[in-house]
This record gives sequence, C-alpha cells and structure tokens, in this order.
Amino acid sequence: METGDIIQIFAESGFQVDPVALDILKTSSSPELIQKILSSIDSSVIVVGAEHIRSAPSSIPGMDGNGLTATTPELTIPVQTKSTARKLEAQPAQVTVLKDISNQSTCIGEYTDFVGYFKDRYTLLGDLLRKRISARPIESLKKRNMDTREPLSVIGMVLNKRTTAKGHRLIDVEDSTGTIPVLVHKEKDKELFEMAGSLLMDEVIGVTGTLSGDGSLMFANSVIRPDLPNSQIISIARENARGKAVFISDIHVGSKTFLEDAWLRFVDWLGDDIDYLIIAGDVVDGIGIFPGQDKELAILDIYEQYAKAAEYLNAVPRHIKMIISPGNHDAVRQAEPQPCFPERITRLFRSDITFVGNPAMVDIKGVKVLIYHGRSMDDIIAGTHGFSYGDPAKPMASMLRFRHLSPIYGGRVSIAPEKKDHFVIDQIPDILHCGHVHTVGVSRYKGVLMINSGTWQSQTEFQKRMNLEPMPGKATVVDLASMEYKINSFG
Repeated sequence: METGDIIQIFAESGFQVDPVALDILKTSSSPELIQKILSSIDSSVIVVGAEHIRSAPSSIPGMDGNGLTATTPELTIPVQTKSTARKLEAQPAQVTVLKDISNQSTCIGEYTDFVGYFKDRYTLLGDLLRKRISARPIESLKKRNMDTREPLSVIGMVLNKRTTAKGHRLIDVEDSTGTIPVLVHKEKDKELFEMAGSLLMDEVIGVTGTLSGDGSLMFANSVIRPDLPNSQIISIARENARGKAVFISDIHVGSKTFLEDAWLRFVDWLGDDIDYLIIAGDVVDGIGIFPGQDKELAILDIYEQYAKAAEYLNAVPRHIKMIISPGNHDAVRQAEPQPCFPERITRLFRSDITFVGNPAMVDIKGVKVLIYHGRSMDDIIAGTHGFSYGDPAKPMASMLRFRHLSPIYGGRVSIAPEKKDHFVIDQIPDILHCGHVHTVGVSRYKGVLMINSGTWQSQTEFQKRMNLEPMPGKATVVDLASMEYKINSFG
C-alpha cells in the first residue's frame, strides 16, 4: 500500500502512525489487515507503534518477536525482555493500584454516554448525601396534598445559579425526576447565603427547606455537600506504614525554561532514606499545547522530549520506587480521565516504574495516595471568590468537600463521558497529590494531607502575561508513618 493511503486510513480513525510502524505496514499490509489492527487498538492511543501491530488479531508475515521485519530499521530504544519481566514479577509488590482509567475506557461520545456519566455521578454522590439526610425525589414535591409547612430535603445537581432582582440567590437543582428552583434569602442566614454563592455548576448537593404554596419553589434552610466525615478511622495498614515518599510534578522536560541544574541537585539529594517518588503529571512540555509554544521549546520532537526525561528519571537511585501519572502537557488524550502513557513512551523508562492514569488511587505501604494532575483547579479558582493560584490548598480542599475532583462540565477541562465517573472520591485518601498550577501548597483537611508540589520550570512567557509567579525546584517529603512533611528547595 502507498504511504499516503495508510496515513489517511489511520487519520480517519483518529490515530497517527510512527515511522517504524509505517515502514512495516508499507511492505506487508492490506486495507483488511489495517482494519483488524484498528479494531484492536485502545481509544486512548494517540500514535500507533509497532507494538500495536504486533498485538493485533492477525499479525503481519515476517514480523519477529519485537514487531520488526527484515526491512525495518532496528529500534534503538530498550525493550523489556521476558527475563526482566520475570524478575519484576518475582519482586514483592510495593505499589497497589486501587483505581485507574487505564485500559478501561469505554467512551464513544454518544448521547447515552453523557446520560450515563451524569447518572453515575449523581448516584455515587447521592448515596453519600443520603447517609446524612432523608431526601425525596423532586417530582414528588409538586403533589397537591403535600404539607408545604413541613421541612423536607432533596438531593440534586446544580443546574444553574443566579441572583434575583432583590439580591437573593436562586439555585436550580435537578435530579432524575425533575427540576426545582431553590431560593436562598440574603438576610435569613449570612453563612448559608455565602455558601450558595460558592456553589459550582454540576456539583451534587443536598438541600433542606420548605416549599411555596404551589410547590413550585423551595426556600432553603441548609445546603449540604457530600464532604468528608469529621473524624476518620486510621486503618491498621496505615498504622504499620514505614518509609518516606517524595512528591513532585510539572517537570516540563523539553522546555527552554526547564531548570536542569535544580533537577540534578534534587537527584543527587535523593538518598537511602527515600522509598518512593510520586510524579503528578507534565513530565514533558509537549508539542502544540498552546499557540507559539515552539518558540519556547529546547526539544522540538515529543519522543525526544520523553527520551531526555527518561534519561533524567532513570538516574534516580534504583531502590526508589517511582509512580508517574500524566498531565495536560503529556502525550495522552487531552480529555480527562487520562490513561497512562502508551508503551511507545513507557519502554523508554526503567521497567520498574509504575505508570498510572490521571486521576489514580494507589496504595503505598498502607497509605492511600490519590494522584490528580489538577487541571480542574483552573475552573474551581475561576468560579470561587477569594481563590487564587498562589494558594492551591483551597481548591484542593474544595475537591474533598465536593467529593469530586472536577465537578464543572464544559469549562476549561475537557471531560470524557465514561460510563463511570472516575473523578468521584468514593475512597477517602490519606494524601491528595496535585500539580498543574506551578505553586506549592501543603495543608490538611479533615485528616487528609493535601500536597501541591510546584514545578521544575521557571516562569514562562504565558505566566508573565498572566502575572503568575511559579514556585520552582521544590520537593515535598512525607514520612509515611507519622504523615509529617517537609518542603525541600533545590532552586
């Protein structure tokens, strides 16, 4: 087949083809075989490589065990062998992945996907709220024989919010049966009035109040978020936790503003007392993330960026177990939740690294760590009075109150309508780890240690225009036994 024909077939299905795979397909493929290959590729893949052809239902004649033919140039990047895989399997598991979208994406983008996504969110968060209030379906509030003086409760999703001509808050709340407007009086309860103003679109809340005479309006007495319990029971596994973990994010290898000297000082500092290194996304600066980015890049090829990042990370002491998730600058789909890096990228790195999606929940020695790159903070900060990028702990605490990492649909974050809402915080973590905003903030909320770990990139031109001051070259070290932390600076 001609090169242009092959590229077009893959492009029409939403994929790119790397040069090695293209060489294979040019010599030994047909339209029928390409369709079989396409049907076997996960929707999270961006660039089709030799590994995807090798794993297809019908392999190409003449291809050896590495996915190469006699006419294919030899790959120069390391591939994990069966012997090293057996050695890894023989090692005791140090990291348990509890929750991750990788290899579980079912999203097509049809109408039914969106309906299912929001139903799952409402069901999961509604169940948490029902443990605190006894709620009725909204449709039942419109019955003629209902006593409108009696307090009652509903659970719903925030559909709209506005301010009336007299300055009151009016919140439209929706469940699976209907919609009702909820009035929050500006003088009845100042704290309630302020909370109503902080509500975000699409978050799930509980409302207790009374009805108007015709049942068409609800007067709020209280608004309840799912939130965390005030006291948490520390698990036996958590009590037995030992060791130290280092939390970083936003390395941005490939950018002209990547701070190599600070990074090398950090790697030299890593010693025998560190057991884990957890990275919350944006390993590289990426390609085409924003207009004019090419002017700020030191490395113009995405795979060369990852090869350089692998060189830096492979120099981390071998005893340290690394966990890496992607961010919005990385070469995975932009829609969240994001799967882990594809094999074309992961095989550049040490074989003992655990790659997870975004978000992901992992267990390290009994400590549950929820890793989320944190792009939703753009929406949360923009929608909440008093929030800023300089204090990332505030939007992170809001995520825990929402019991949801990214409540706003249709904002700055592109969200894939999966059958399950992977942003719901159903399991309470011991640590919530984010990045994205390039500032450092460590705080606690109801027993959860919240870490935003800064960046390894100095101020970019975009940040200068936005008057954003990053906090580069910092790493947060946590003692897993005591949950005490220290922020070390290498800038």
